[in-house]
Amino acid sequence: MPNMGAKVAAAYRKEQERPIIPVEASDIPSSYEVITPEWLTEVLCHDAPGAKVVSLTLGDVDNGTSNRRKIGVEYNRAGNSAGLPNRLFCKASHDLAIRLGFGHTGSGSSEIYFYDRLRPQLDIEAPNCYYGNLDTETFNSILILGDISDEVESFCTHETHISRARAESQILLLAKMHARFHEGNEAHKELSALPTWFDFFQTTLDFGLREGSNQGFLDAQEVIPPSLYGRFEEIWPATLESIAENKSLPKTFTHNDVHLKNWYVMPGDRMGLADWQCCGVGHWGRDLAYTLSTALTVENRRAWEEDLVRYYVEELSAEGVGGVNFDDAWKHYRKQLLSSLTWWTITYRPTAGMPDMQPADVTLEFIRRISTAMDDLGTLDLF
Repeated sequence: MPNMGAKVAAAYRKEQERPIIPVEASDIPSSYEVITPEWLTEVLCHDAPGAKVVSLTLGDVDNGTSNRRKIGVEYNRAGNSAGLPNRLFCKASHDLAIRLGFGHTGSGSSEIYFYDRLRPQLDIEAPNCYYGNLDTETFNSILILGDISDEVESFCTHETHISRARAESQILLLAKMHARFHEGNEAHKELSALPTWFDFFQTTLDFGLREGSNQGFLDAQEVIPPSLYGRFEEIWPATLESIAENKSLPKTFTHNDVHLKNWYVMPGDRMGLADWQCCGVGHWGRDLAYTLSTALTVENRRAWEEDLVRYYVEELSAEGVGGVNFDDAWKHYRKQLLSSLTWWTITYRPTAGMPDMQPADVTLEFIRRISTAMDDLGTLDLF
């Protein structure tokens, strides 16, 4: 791994000295600023004879776990007649730190694989992709998606109200996705190129997951139920047990990062799911637990969760997955809350001398919701 880091860093420095100017569709831009109408023509117009991109406009810089940018596109008459997309949303790995993360976890290639091979097989609300490419030597990458800003009712935040209808829409999306690629289905073979959730979790240990999530738990005392906070020493061992159990259970395709901020609301309370960067192969229990525990207020979760887990089992069965009953699903739901909590305690770093990975109010609200669910449902007593 140190070797990989050194190679990627050397390639990055070389790019900075002599930026890659994309010409062919197979080229990957080293920054948004070097993208040209000619390259976008190669990428977007290959199925529209005579179509060309005549100009482009870059949107505001938006950097996080990827380098995000919106691009406005203008076409010639043939391009306009073909109905080619004028508004794009792009995700790239132009920064060195992002490339190193992609190389270590494989997350960049997983998202591109999802849009290229799996998204076309799913009848769910999720963005559509026009182009994706990753250099496996330098981990430079770019995804070009449709900009759905004008279509959605809202992109979710930790304050978004998730009604019963919206929660059921989330459950239906998960059930369709999990059923399509579940073990026993022919489509499950498509998952061989993706990392397992267990392997993905293991890679995060090298980034200080244990130390960071333990400290985040201790620092978030104000939002964690006292009875659960007092059992701090049990949290990490139980988390590892839940991860090991996930490894041993039947597998399907999983999103793995289904917190509320990665969902969006379409008209009619139909829910969509974005940001497939952490997707892979695992048991569906974690997606189910992570969705319900972050999307619902504590009060609504307590009132609806049993019905929603039953609804999930019914829809999974309706989509052709047999052998799943409510009692087993309820146990998986309760157990898989642990790694959902870990994914947020690691982001809270007030005493670690490092900036929070998410705004503190977002992190604390999700820690409050997940830890309260664990306390309500006796999660630690299952181990």
